[in-house]
Amino acid sequence: MTLYRVPATLLVALATALAGMAHAQQVFPNRPVRIIIPFTPGGTNDILARFLAPKLAENLGQNVIVDNRPGGNTVIASQALLAANPDGHTLSLPGNSHVLVPYLSKTPLPFDSLRDFAPVASLARTGLFLVVHPALPAKNLPEFIALAKAKPGALNSAAPGGSINQLATEMFNSLAGVKLVHIPYKGSAPAMADVMSGQAQLSFQTPATVLGNVRAGTLRALAISGETPFNDPKVPTFTQAGLPGFDVSLWFGLLAPAGTPRAVVDRLNAEVSKVITTPDFREKIAAQGLEVFVSTPAQYGTLLKNEYEKFGRIVKAAGITPE
Repeated sequence: MTLYRVPATLLVALATALAGMAHAQQVFPNRPVRIIIPFTPGGTNDILARFLAPKLAENLGQNVIVDNRPGGNTVIASQALLAANPDGHTLSLPGNSHVLVPYLSKTPLPFDSLRDFAPVASLARTGLFLVVHPALPAKNLPEFIALAKAKPGALNSAAPGGSINQLATEMFNSLAGVKLVHIPYKGSAPAMADVMSGQAQLSFQTPATVLGNVRAGTLRALAISGETPFNDPKVPTFTQAGLPGFDVSLWFGLLAPAGTPRAVVDRLNAEVSKVITTPDFREKIAAQGLEVFVSTPAQYGTLLKNEYEKFGRIVKAAGITPE
């Protein structure tokens, strides 16, 4: 757990501003704000939180704590948020996994991923590269699709089981009319090790995970999901490469417990939006292969609902069961 402190000069200024308030205990925030991360330190969610926390602490006039709670396919972190007071002082920073886990859990969840949480603000998003071993005789997406059609069931897609990467494989199968075989791994690192060694032929991965290898030529990127092509190196979108409708991407945002006052949610959204639209934040996350994603609480809530429904359709169509 990491604490990001507010500079002393800002604390003095805040204390002066609040000195005459008769009901200071009702002012938000009146104590440190905690951001729960569902994963271990070093992942994209954790990196985003640590980029966000120092400046958010300054804007709010309170310390911001980054609290890693990995385990249970993000369920542990969600339960910790659900148990917190709905006053805005406890948040979580999940991604797509928040609306995936209901379909991939072997046992019923002790919460509803939509009803029991309040959307606060989106932070960032990124597309997924389709990367292949450079020895594969496919230099672009049409050639890859033709190869997959010629060899149904012969091309293995390496990705963590029960992940957005696996769902990307299943959506690709449906849209392209091919049969890539998903091979489950415990994480992206071992999955990519097997792709680079030739044990598997392909994977759907974030730019942050594979960009170094793509630039080095040890992996070949054929396309990227989303609406924006990748420039360094130049990689077209799936639509540009001839497969429109492939819209499986990663996004990250903040949630609060359901029942958090609207005024508090709006204040948090405004302060977070100020931070993530600064040039410094944009530059930091661009180095991670991410782009800033600004939304209102209502817009973020709509995204959660739409993604929940979309993933449900993919899981049902592909016959995916919890592993």
